[in-house]
Amino acid sequence: MPPRRRSAWFYIGIIAGSLAAVFLLVTGMVWFTMRSMTGSSAGLGLGSDSIAVIDISGAILSPETIDSQLRKFGDDSSVKAILLHINSPGGGAAASQEIYHEVLRVRQESHKKVVASIESVGASGAYYIASACDRIYANDASVVGSIGVIMEWTNYGDLLRWAKLKNVVIHAGELKDAGDPSRDLTPKEEIYFQSLVDNMYTQFVHDVATGRHTTDDKIRPLATGQVWTGQQSLPLGLIDKVGGYRVALTETAKEAGISGEPNVVRPAKNKRGLFALLADDGEDLFPNPGQMLNKAPGFYFMWK
Repeated sequence: MPPRRRSAWFYIGIIAGSLAAVFLLVTGMVWFTMRSMTGSSAGLGLGSDSIAVIDISGAILSPETIDSQLRKFGDDSSVKAILLHINSPGGGAAASQEIYHEVLRVRQESHKKVVASIESVGASGAYYIASACDRIYANDASVVGSIGVIMEWTNYGDLLRWAKLKNVVIHAGELKDAGDPSRDLTPKEEIYFQSLVDNMYTQFVHDVATGRHTTDDKIRPLATGQVWTGQQSLPLGLIDKVGGYRVALTETAKEAGISGEPNVVRPAKNKRGLFALLADDGEDLFPNPGQMLNKAPGFYFMWK
């Protein structure tokens, strides 16, 4: 039998359908990429009085992300208070200190309450940040405190000698190579580093005392580097109330004048879009081995 002839409308429909499919695919890719870069509108706090929740979890290595989130919610008129949901052992000394001062700035300039809710761990640098808040909540079994400073690195001098390798350093300035991990510290270097640690320790104690509205003399006996449970921390004045995230959220909302169930907003997640993955140079998947060697002694507000 001769083949059946199709009408021109059939081919027009095929072409139109293909174009529509291509358009939808491109639109979806663009939307996915833009959403990955800017995040969803759920984090903007639009339309109602809201409580912003910022998670501080894991080691604190950089203040940039937390500071930008604080600034964003501090400037958002629909956000009536900010809740820092903390589960961190601390981190870099300078990074923790910078977030501490950003919390104070938001409280003073935006006239908003910033409240800390410690989940499992709120120690060292994380507690440093919490002390800047209007109020600190913690669970009975939360780990709180660890006010202190630590500086550490790995000495691999014996390994070099075993491998018959020698570290060659040329420097000007007596203490320029202090902390060289290929050799032991000299007595003068030990005094030098201890003076730095002591100075940071004094700053830590003073800032916690300021945040907790007390004196350095009252905080110093607690600044031994040790931790306490949330239950133990309450009579010591390190926290304001024993209670979990839900208690902190509802009481903060009530103090902010929000009745009923509070609307919670969080920062938009910074997901990597399709275009970013295609353009990636692969460093995230395959780290440069040279980065592993770029390790220097550092000062930390960290509980271990």
